[in-house]
Amino acid sequence: MKPLKKIRAVVLLLLVVCVFSGCDLTVWKNTPDIAKKKEIERSDLKIESISQEEYVYQTLDEETKVVYDEVLNAILEHKKTIAVSTNDKEILDIAYNAVNADYGELFWISGYMYTQHYRGDNITGIDFSPSYTMKKEERQKTQKKIDERVKEILKGISPSDSDYNKVKYIFEVLVKQVDYNPGAKNNQNIISVFLNRETVCQGYACATQYLLDLLGVQSAIVTGKADGEAHAWNLVKMDGEYYYVDTTWGNSRYFNRNSAEEKYVNYNYLGMNSEEISISHQAETVFELPECIASRDNYYVHEGLYFDKWDPDAIGKIYRQAWQGKEKKVAVKFSTQELYEMAVDFFIREEQIANYCDGITTMYYIEDREQKILSISF
Repeated sequence: MKPLKKIRAVVLLLLVVCVFSGCDLTVWKNTPDIAKKKEIERSDLKIESISQEEYVYQTLDEETKVVYDEVLNAILEHKKTIAVSTNDKEILDIAYNAVNADYGELFWISGYMYTQHYRGDNITGIDFSPSYTMKKEERQKTQKKIDERVKEILKGISPSDSDYNKVKYIFEVLVKQVDYNPGAKNNQNIISVFLNRETVCQGYACATQYLLDLLGVQSAIVTGKADGEAHAWNLVKMDGEYYYVDTTWGNSRYFNRNSAEEKYVNYNYLGMNSEEISISHQAETVFELPECIASRDNYYVHEGLYFDKWDPDAIGKIYRQAWQGKEKKVAVKFSTQELYEMAVDFFIREEQIANYCDGITTMYYIEDREQKILSISF
């Protein structure tokens, strides 16, 4: 072992930001110009669903599925009012919110109104009226602009890539290219993401769902609270298993060595299981969520940055590669609190990192005790 050197270790203050506005959560699906065109065909008996592969749609009962299809059809066709196949306003509301969760790109709508028809004291029907934010002509022009931007983004990933690579790519692109700004215009839809490049959690979640859908990866938008604040994130299916992804919290900042805020991709929220995300997030949905227990496509597991036993040389090798590489930063995740504390003690407090990083005199680190992740920046 090399003699220990006195290293200046500085704790970086992590700033995780997310503010969700009080607007309606409006979330949507494939528009014609980029993905293969999907259409709903109406017969006298039913609307044929285009949503059979969507997660939330699959969780609904048959009656609600019919209303879901009617609601979606009305929105896609820009209809003013339709009669739905239920007399129960609660079923209509569940169907509308389910569409919101499955479809991330319907930027031209915000909420809805309904009208109940009575005969005496009995409800005989309900009309559904979407609340549009623009006319159909403006919607089509805006869609063309969005399509151009989306095509540019998707050039960087192949449809034949693995689910994990697709999710990681979209996660990184949105974090790097879109800023978090609670004052951004249209921040409840994808206009803010693709045309203005600044948004809030709802915009990130909508864009994540939309882009993953175009790449053939099933995803849904989950809403609820995170650290007590209204928030939106995603349920994503990778390689046959469900995980959670929070693109907003992946867009993190810390105070660097010059006491200035620096943006970086925080992979802690890429491929989380139910136990991990429940530490800070509480879902409030009209649909049932799966128990996410898989770990194979968690970022740290997939990238070989996860340790379930104490192996200081293997961990030190990872820090050495970062020290010698271009990025100059890396994070390692541990399976237990005990292992995490051992790593902090060994590499930070005892300065044993000097035995793996020749010539190191200063390092910066972020501790995430809840997720058991130790990040070091050189």
